[in-house]
Parts: sequence; C-alpha cells; structure tokens
Amino acid sequence: KQDKGGLNPWPPYVTERLSLYEELKKESDALLARKAAESKPVIVELTDGQKVPGKSWVTTPYQIASDISQGLADNAVISRVNGELWDLDRPLEQDCSLEILRFDNEDAQSVYWHSSAHILGEAMERFYGGCLCYGPPIENGFYYDMFLDGQKSVSSTEFGDLEALCKSVVKEKQPFERLEISKETLLKMFKYNKFKCRILNEKVTTPTTTVYRCGPLIDLCRGPHVRHTGKIKAMKIYKNSSTYWEGRSDMETLQRIYGISFPDSKMLKEWERFQEEAKNRDHRKIGKDQELFFFHDLSPGSCFFMPRGAYIYNTLTEFIRDEYWRRGFQEVASPNIYNSKLWETSGHWQHYSENMFSFPVDDDIFALKPMNCPGHCLMFSHRPRSWRELPLRLADFGVLHRNELSGTLTGLTRVRRFQQDDAHIFCVMDQIESEMKGCLDFLRCVYDVFGFSFQLYLSTRPEKYLGDIAVWNQAEKVNSNARSIDIKIKDAIGRYHQCATIQLDFQLPIRFNLTFVGKDGDDKVRPVIIHRAILGSVERMIAILTENYAGKWPLWLSPRQVMLVPVNPSCEDYANKVCKQFTEAGFMADADLDSGCLLNKKIRNAQLAQYNFILVVGEKEKMTNSVNVRTRDNKVHGELTVSEVMARLTLLKQSRCRNAEEEF
Repeated sequence: KQDKGGLNPWPPYVTERLSLYEELKKESDALLARKAAESKPVIVELTDGQKVPGKSWVTTPYQIASDISQGLADNAVISRVNGELWDLDRPLEQDCSLEILRFDNEDAQSVYWHSSAHILGEAMERFYGGCLCYGPPIENGFYYDMFLDGQKSVSSTEFGDLEALCKSVVKEKQPFERLEISKETLLKMFKYNKFKCRILNEKVTTPTTTVYRCGPLIDLCRGPHVRHTGKIKAMKIYKNSSTYWEGRSDMETLQRIYGISFPDSKMLKEWERFQEEAKNRDHRKIGKDQELFFFHDLSPGSCFFMPRGAYIYNTLTEFIRDEYWRRGFQEVASPNIYNSKLWETSGHWQHYSENMFSFPVDDDIFALKPMNCPGHCLMFSHRPRSWRELPLRLADFGVLHRNELSGTLTGLTRVRRFQQDDAHIFCVMDQIESEMKGCLDFLRCVYDVFGFSFQLYLSTRPEKYLGDIAVWNQAEKVNSNARSIDIKIKDAIGRYHQCATIQLDFQLPIRFNLTFVGKDGDDKVRPVIIHRAILGSVERMIAILTENYAGKWPLWLSPRQVMLVPVNPSCEDYANKVCKQFTEAGFMADADLDSGCLLNKKIRNAQLAQYNFILVVGEKEKMTNSVNVRTRDNKVHGELTVSEVMARLTLLKQSRCRNAEEEF
C-alpha cells in the first residue's frame, strides 16, 4: 500500500530501529550533560599558531570557527583535532590542535561524499526497502550497496525518483548525530539486516562502536560527517551495477548505486562536462573506432590486439627494451606455468590462490603465473652467486594471468591476461639507494616522453613486517623511510593513474633462501630485491595513453603515420611505390586508392583517421620524385622530395617527439 506521494511505506524495521536509538540517545545526552557540568578550561591551538580558550565537553570546532569568521564556519566541511578527523558539532575533550577543513581538502571531500552516501542510503531504504550493506566514499564520489530480495535489480530509470528523495532529505537539513553503542545492542538494532550483523561479528573487535543518524537512517559508521544534510548542495546519481558481497562471487548479489556531490551547482556542471570529455576519450570507443583491439566472450578479460593495436603494444615494449640496454637490465624469459609448490614457497598460494588460474597435472596442482618475481628467484638461485654480479637486474615481459571477477573487467584497465615491463633488481644493502635513484630516473625519462607529470607516494614499514629488524632499520636509513614508492601519473584532462611502482622486498629472499658469496668469502649473505615496473601493465598503459591523446597518437607511437593520396588514378602506381618505401623504412604507411572518392574527401578521411602526415602526389610530384606534405591538423608544408620527407620523419620518429607535426 503506497502513501500519498506514491511511495511505498517505510519498512517496519525503520520504526523499531529509531525507537531503540532514541532511548540510547537520551542516555547519551544525559551523560554528556553531566560531563559538561564538570567542564574544565581547555586551550585550542589553531593552524596559524593562535591559541584560543574553550571548555571541555562544551566547546565545539564549529563554535570556534564561528568566532573566527562566519564565512569560515559556513564553508567548513569537517575539522581535524589532534590530527584526527572530528565532527564539527562534537565537543572537544581536552587541550588540542584544531584545523578547519573546506571542500578543497582531500579528507574533507571524502567526508563530504561519505555524508552524501548516507543521504543516498536513506533514499534507497525509502524507495526499495532492502538491506543496506556498504556505502563508502570513493576517489570521485560515493556509492551504496543494497541487497534486494527476489532477484530484484536497480534500473537507471529510477534515478530521477531517487534524486528527488535525496533533494527532500537535503532540504530537511537533517543533523548527523554520532552515538557510541555496545556491540550487543547493535546486533539487536540491526537484527533485520544480516549484512550489518556480519560486519559487527566479523569486523568489530571492540566492545562498542559508533552509528550515525540522519533523519530515519541509522547506520554503522566510524564517521565523521558534515553537520547536516543541507550541506550537500548539488548531487547527482549517475550509474548502477551489480556486485557481490565483499567482492566474493560465492556470496549474495547486491545492487550498487553511484553518486557524486558538490558544495555548489557550478562544480557539478563542471564535473558533468568533464565526464562528457572522458566519455569521448574512452579507450574502448577509440579502440573500436581505430581498429586497435577488441574483446570476445570466448576469452573474457583477454584482449585481441589487431595489427595497428599490436604496433602500439610492440612499440611501447621496444621503447622499454632500448632503455633496458642502456641501463644495465638483462631481459629474461621465464615459464608461464608453475607447480603450486612454487607459490606456496613465495606465500602467494596462501593469500592469492583464488585470484590464480590453477588446474591439475599428473596428480599435482599447477597455476598460470600472476607475477614474475618467484620465477626470477629461481633464476637467481639456480647457481651460486657472487657479490661481483650484484646488482643483478632481471627484466621480463612474460605473459601474466589473474582471475579477476567478471564484473570488474573494464576494457584494458582491468584484464585477466596482460604483460608488464616487470623487473627485479637483486642487490646488497648499500646499493639500495643508488638503485632506487636509477629507477626514479628511468621512470622520469619514460614519463617525459609521454608528457606525463607524476607524483610519488611513499609507504613505510608495515606494522606486521617480516624479516630482521636490523635489516629494516638499515634499509629505511638509506631509503628515506620508503618501503615502497607508488607513482601516480597525471593525464591530459587532470586524472591520476597509478602505473609505476618501486618496492623493497626482504621477504622473498628469505622464503627462497637466496644467498650470494660476499666480499669476505661469506657464502650466506642475503640479497634484497627491488620490484620495479614503469609502464606497469602494458594493456593498462595503452588504455591511459589512448585516453590521454584522445586517439591522436604522437608519430613514434602512431598506428597510422603516413597516408599517400594520389590526385588521380594515373598517379596510383607512384603512390604505391612511395608507400612501399615508407613501409620498408619501418613506417605505418597506407595509400588511398579509392578512385571513387574525390581528393579533398580522401585528405579529410586521412585526417579524421588521425594519420600524422598526408602525402599528396600528382603528375608534378611523380615527375620530381616528391610529395606534397600536410598534417592531420591541415597544416600544409608543401612540396618536398621523398628522401627529404623520409629523413625528417625518421629523425622525428627516432626522437619520440610528441609534436612531430609542428616540428616537421
């Protein structure tokens, strides 16, 4: 039975949940009132060094922000107290440092989108009446998962109704309330939702945990959140998909709805323009239009690279090979299939076997390799090694397979079959610093060619580290506390992608008992391994480059470099002859011999197909062994001899110039 608004009535669990919450909230408010009555003075230090007075269990970050500037308070998303994200209306408890964060801060954006997910969750409960699962912020926006009985699914036609519900929640300015509740009581509160009970039983290890309420929604949540739902000014629901509980294919199917939100509508419009630009650059669309690659259901997650796509693939790997030669890397080829005992030794079988393709062979279990490092350890250990051989830099373009869930496969960015420009450096402790610098120089060289800027992210020793503490201490001393360096590149439209990685590894040398003979004759010296990739997955890098260049490939990487266009049929043989010369010189060259197509149409077709250079030939060019040169951007360079054009293009191609058409 629907209410006046045409919506289904609230599910019965909402009333029960709210009733229990309100009882607990009264107790919590009474406790807070007692603490406030015994309040003590506190000193709050602001980011500019200013110290302001406050009262414990009374003064809130929002009050302090309001005292400084109402504009600061109005634009505040969240606060940071003693380095911890803190609700703006949550009373301060002791002397502390305080920072007020606006939307331009990454942590504030995450909080903003997390609060928006709760608004979406409230709308989903009202509209669908299912069981909410996880609703986290993500890199750009948020999503919420819901379990619906009877194999129901979400349709994009329902987005308008959901957005309308979200707008009404925003309009009500529902405050976000934080409440700490015992695990036992929470299991009663969420008894209707087996997923929340699983989280409580499997993830919550403390006697109590927190929930947040906005309106009728009460959700398990660490928080923090914005002050009230009215802070979410512009919101859009834009995508839905099916997923599994915690990504496990043997668990329940869930419905996932994605959204995005901003503090003003202009930012949302800018985001929509950006999405349109990203859609036009989608590598799957360009890959199809330019006949670079395709996928087939008979081999899901494994790409079929057609000739022009294979040219890009091979050109990228040759680029890295050239650098290997100059930088002292030795390329090896290792097996694709190993006995599971190898993966047990490396530790992957215990933690990664569900992501590996495995199968029985002669009463044993074998698996396709998902990474190269264990095989390289076998290569290092197949004979005694000396300190004189180190650093030993082994590189491998071996084919890798990972059993990714079918629902996560996304063009070239998430595949099951791929190759990496993978290398492992076996070295001694005092070589780590110079080798890491060499790796950073390598990636700088490669990314400069592509035109990428990049950022470095350092990771330190994990809490549950493996190996000798003295080894860790020494390594961190020479490595500026970095256990691994993750590199994010920035593309032409401002998106960041993680491709390269540089990681120190003390575990595999121990697991494989790798040793070498040291300078002093000790034959039990343990090496360190540096895992290193620059492109990362070649497939993923091709996706990123396709979208970065929007299919407008630089000459050296272009699958369509030269197009010969004869003015009339009498010049076709000459066009073919010149085309063959360019092909034999290593260029991706073609000739348009469609006599039913006019000259200007042929030139336009070549430009739209992104041929870097269009060489027009007529009777005059035929007589002088020349061509008339123009670019895909219709810049006309005029008549030049074939040998001169060949020489110029060869130099531009060898230099891996990004703007060959301009520098011709």
